[in-house]
Amino acid sequence: DIVEKEVTPEEIQQQNDRESLLAVNQYAIQYFMDTLQSNEGKAIGLSYFAERGFREETIKRFQLGYAREDRTAFSRTATEKGYKAEYLVKTGLSMERDHQYFDRFHGRVIFPIHGLTGQVLGFAGRVMRSDEKTAKYLNSPESEVYHKSDILYGLYFARQSVLKNDKCYLVEGYTDVISMHQSGIDNVVASSGTSLTVNQIRLIKRFTHNVTILYDGDEAGIKASLRGIDLLLEEGLNVRVVLLPDGEDPDSFARKNNAETTLAFITAHEADFISFKTSLLRKDAETDPIRRAGLITEIVRTISVIPESIARSVYIRECSKLLDIDEKVLYTETARLRAGKLDQKIRQADVREYT
Repeated sequence: DIVEKEVTPEEIQQQNDRESLLAVNQYAIQYFMDTLQSNEGKAIGLSYFAERGFREETIKRFQLGYAREDRTAFSRTATEKGYKAEYLVKTGLSMERDHQYFDRFHGRVIFPIHGLTGQVLGFAGRVMRSDEKTAKYLNSPESEVYHKSDILYGLYFARQSVLKNDKCYLVEGYTDVISMHQSGIDNVVASSGTSLTVNQIRLIKRFTHNVTILYDGDEAGIKASLRGIDLLLEEGLNVRVVLLPDGEDPDSFARKNNAETTLAFITAHEADFISFKTSLLRKDAETDPIRRAGLITEIVRTISVIPESIARSVYIRECSKLLDIDEKVLYTETARLRAGKLDQKIRQADVREYT
């Protein structure tokens, strides 16, 4: 039997608020796109996109825009059009101070952030002036419709290609995604400069279990992101890694090469994540026994999160060869870590049950 649930006034209000926020965002993106075609927009915004090598059809496809330097231009125009200041503030497009409304993204080029259905949920703005005190990129704050940890930039445009190719390329930034799409490689998404979250990974899992991460040559940046990427393995995804040539990132590499050349490079240089992590960290531990022990512990910790026992066995064998350590030791330590994690989950479940 289908039981009809009566909608509460609070739920009705929440739905109305959500629709109002989406309407404001839809107005905003059209405003920013139109502003990009103004004299100021062409001189600053379009010239920047041209410098990045973005073609006109690419700019239109990703709905890129520009926000004027005038700190009140958008807020003033939107309220004149009848959009309530309350919703301008809730989306984060406007900020209220002393009963005045100011534009969050003024003087920035605009990258709209789409949900899976194509609705604009939030925005990212890149500053156009050189100012060390100003953040290079600024994102919409959390709202009823925008939750940064639940969104992958470019997935709306990439989802069909990810399904078709049964593979997702993961990059870091907005321009990385756009340049690779423009070069003809569509199955690319970005974590938008944040550490990967479980919800983002589960979004990818809806379309494929195969992920290849594209890194530039910044070793410090790679090491900082390793722990978050262990989550991919924990969620049962097949993870491979490509290190781009020194001085290149996915944006610049895609602009210099066509899709065929880029894909050929990726295929030739893909490494499984465990081997990549081992070789990356081994450089710091060659002559130091304490560091070497720490490296082995770190690699085993990563292997221990993999849910499939066969995959764990394959990686343990590979790790044993790479680090010249007995497989039995690795199996024992992996089992100990998994048992500890299981105990922790049981304790957490017990706490939730009695609170």
